[in-house]
Amino acid sequence: MNNNKSTQTFGTQIRKSPFFRATLREGCKGFSVYNHMYIPRSFGDPVQNYWNLVNDAILCDVSVERQVQIKGPDASKFIQYLTPRDLSKMKVGQCKYVLIISNEGGVINDPVLLKISENEYWLSIGDSDVLLWAKGVKVNSNFDVQINEPDVSPLQLQGPKSHEIMRTIFGNWIDDIKYYHHKDFIFENIPLVISRTGWSSEFGYEIFLKNHNLGDRLWDIIMSIGRPMGLHVGHTSTIRRIEGAMLSYVADMDIRNNPYELGLERLVDLNQNFIGKEALKNINNDGVSIKFCGFEIDGPPLANPSDEHIDITYNSEKIGYITSSVFSPRLKKNIGLGYFPIRHSYIGFEADTKFEDHKRKVKIVEKPFIDPNKNIAKGIKN
Repeated sequence: MNNNKSTQTFGTQIRKSPFFRATLREGCKGFSVYNHMYIPRSFGDPVQNYWNLVNDAILCDVSVERQVQIKGPDASKFIQYLTPRDLSKMKVGQCKYVLIISNEGGVINDPVLLKISENEYWLSIGDSDVLLWAKGVKVNSNFDVQINEPDVSPLQLQGPKSHEIMRTIFGNWIDDIKYYHHKDFIFENIPLVISRTGWSSEFGYEIFLKNHNLGDRLWDIIMSIGRPMGLHVGHTSTIRRIEGAMLSYVADMDIRNNPYELGLERLVDLNQNFIGKEALKNINNDGVSIKFCGFEIDGPPLANPSDEHIDITYNSEKIGYITSSVFSPRLKKNIGLGYFPIRHSYIGFEADTKFEDHKRKVKIVEKPFIDPNKNIAKGIKN
């Protein structure tokens, strides 16, 4: 007798999050690997996951956003040495989006930085080995710091209903957490850090669990209270992140790309002392040859989100490439992100590409595609 029931198998060399068993119980249908860990990538229809995020709220296991802890008397100096963003006015309880730059000026990572105390920081990293990079920098320096990966695993609770859900679970003090700020909290004897951040372009929170043994308990409490209020189990939405023009490390950029190509020069202060300063000075002086852009793609709706690099041509000559693309059910358009030569990187420029055996036109438009001032994530009413 044939048994066609599909099964999932998981290798022991890839780490599992504290919420791994909970996501299996919730019916996760697919995982990928990110920062050497399994990340849930499907609970069914990605379009329904998108609408759950946009209209209600979703809980996502994002433990793959590993933390790199920098702690010690020279922690502030060391962090500033890692990034070109000016951190001199950063206060305890703040978060900042930063870039980690190589000596050649390339982007190693684009983490969110949390200032935990005067002498302690967390880098909440994308998919690259920042822990090893930071340890290597320390070995070749005289900074008095300790660098490790703490027992910290984040969840994301994102969407328009997230505020009321968080208030109901944790209390009205949640109102006091400003955008890109965080607070420590002990909940039901579970140690947490809660921040007003997230990788969704929607209003939301990240809940950093500080004891991996309590993952199942925390998940079950949040879902038991939140589900009747409109909380769905979910995963990070490719559709929404492209609508918000949020960069995905490896998909949209890597160590070969620099901040100026990405339009992130606001995160570079050439008056600071940091790794890659001379390279970024030269790039700034010389200018760049390509620019990261947003564009619409004509033709029938794309069947699936894609982070496959696809050529862009003009007069039959390859001039650039698409990094991420998707059909937006809200805009009812295909949209994408990618690189164009500077001379062609203006709004309205049109070129050619090929998707799913269809020749298509791409036209550069303003990005983000929705909510360009990030008022939704900031909680600002229009």
